[in-house]
Amino acid sequence: MLNLPEITTEKENNDFYELVAKNVKNKRQEKGLSQLETALSIGQKSSGFYANMENNSHGKHFNLIHLFKLSKLFECDICEFFKNNPNQ
Repeated sequence: MLNLPEITTEKENNDFYELVAKNVKNKRQEKGLSQLETALSIGQKSSGFYANMENNSHGKHFNLIHLFKLSKLFECDICEFFKNNPNQ
C-alpha cells in the first residue's frame, strides 16, 4: 500500500475555492453583468448552478472550462481569478 502525503488540507482547498469564487464575482460586477447573463454566456441553462459556484455553495465550484470562458467574457487574463487581492 502506498503511503502518500497529504498535499493540501481541506481548509486550504476551501480557501482556494473561496478565493476563485470571490475573484470571479468581483470581475462580473466590474463588467456590470448579472449572474443570469454570465451563466447563459458560459453555457449554463440557468443562474442557479452558477450562483452556487460563485457563492461556493452546495459543493459547486468553477472548473477550468468555466474559468476559461469567464476570462474571455470578462476580457481578463485567467490568472486574475487566482490572485489574492487584499484590497477586495
